[in-house]
Amino acid sequence: LRLIGRSASYHIPGLRRPAVTVPGRAVRAMASAEEAAAKAAAHLADTEPPTIFDKIVAKEIPANVIYEDDEALAFRDISPQAPVHFLVIPKNRSGLTRLSKATPEHKALLGHLLYVAQLVAMKENLGDGFRVVVNDGPNGCQSVYHLHLHVMGGRQLTWPPG
Repeated sequence: LRLIGRSASYHIPGLRRPAVTVPGRAVRAMASAEEAAAKAAAHLADTEPPTIFDKIVAKEIPANVIYEDDEALAFRDISPQAPVHFLVIPKNRSGLTRLSKATPEHKALLGHLLYVAQLVAMKENLGDGFRVVVNDGPNGCQSVYHLHLHVMGGRQLTWPPG
């Protein structure tokens, strides 16, 4: 296991994730453009062309990588919704385009991704708490069909998330 220093960020063309400011906290607004992008990307979920995350793993697209091992990669989100917001992805998609596509063969990898999420969260000083989110499918507003965990913290998070 090794931690990697900061590098450049990544960009998803046409994907905007605006935030609304509320006194004392940032609240993520679900824009209709993001919902439309998620629905448009859904048709690609089963055809499995290389995603932006596959390109980040292959070092074809730069990212602000903060952790890497043989199975997982963690990098900072380009549109953070909390003071600390990073993604954890499997380096090999292995058909795991969405959480709802998981099979018994994915159990060890899924556990490893959660382990990495907490490991990096502790290194990011999130010992007081953090949130792990997985968006699944068009109604879950999934826009990249490569399983990914959002890890957010660094402030008091509220419930429900929105």
